[in-house]
Amino acid sequence: MDLSVSAQVLVWSLIGVLAFVLGLIFVMRYVLQKRSEELLQGKRQHKRTGHPLEEHAKYSEVDAFSLSGTFFNFGMLAALALTILAFSWTTYEKKVDISQYLDTLEEDIEVEPPRTAEPPPPPPPPPPPVIEEVPEELITEEEDIEFVDQSVEDETVIERPDPVVDAPPPPPPPPPPKKEPDEIFKVVEEMPTFPGCEHITDKAARKACVDQKLLEFIYSNIKYPAIARENGVEGMVVITFVVEKDGSITDARIARDIGAGCGQEALRVVKMMPKWNPGKQRGRPVRVQFNLPIRFKLE
Repeated sequence: MDLSVSAQVLVWSLIGVLAFVLGLIFVMRYVLQKRSEELLQGKRQHKRTGHPLEEHAKYSEVDAFSLSGTFFNFGMLAALALTILAFSWTTYEKKVDISQYLDTLEEDIEVEPPRTAEPPPPPPPPPPPVIEEVPEELITEEEDIEFVDQSVEDETVIERPDPVVDAPPPPPPPPPPKKEPDEIFKVVEEMPTFPGCEHITDKAARKACVDQKLLEFIYSNIKYPAIARENGVEGMVVITFVVEKDGSITDARIARDIGAGCGQEALRVVKMMPKWNPGKQRGRPVRVQFNLPIRFKLE
């Protein structure tokens, strides 16, 4: 038996059981109290049943323990019913209407390149060297070289030279140059896609499924900033990020903002995204820059 119960039905069932139990307690208390007063005033005659436990209960008509079996069975039945309802509790995914945002991803996005300061002008060239003439009195004449006889005979005493001290070890080689990061592509043969539609083979159907999954993720997690709602701020925010070779999202930043905290909210949602399917160039995964437009519209 396939039984699905929402949280609202489960809560109302619990409230109903509690209300019925409390009502039953008050009703039985009122009935027993009224019977007790009638017995004391002589309006009701005590019926002897001949039961061996009658001596312990003077008036069996007001003995609350005589209904303990009935109350126990009712409690077991209520507990069983609540347990079945609890196990049948079903949570439903929140449906997000993205029909008004489907054309957002098709718009051409013009991202203004960052403005960089102009480089300073190059320094002026150094002045040419000045050649000065050296006066003749400063020119020193070469001295005559005196040759010394270094021949060795039997009687020549040769002194032992001092021991040669080992030279210090050479310095370690410099560290290898740092590996430059891989090139970031803007357009590749297979653009990166949001996960969830890998089983679809048709390209057009897969793109429509990817766009729908991406928009459902964005607009089910985004929260319209209060200051933007109060001031009626609407428009489009563009977030640019890099999809790495493993599908992770890096270098996410705001490329276009409308203010009032909308850019920061869109950036927060982008950083929450799971890993994408990486883009490919010639069959190999590469780093791809992706520009994502997110529209803020008051309902």
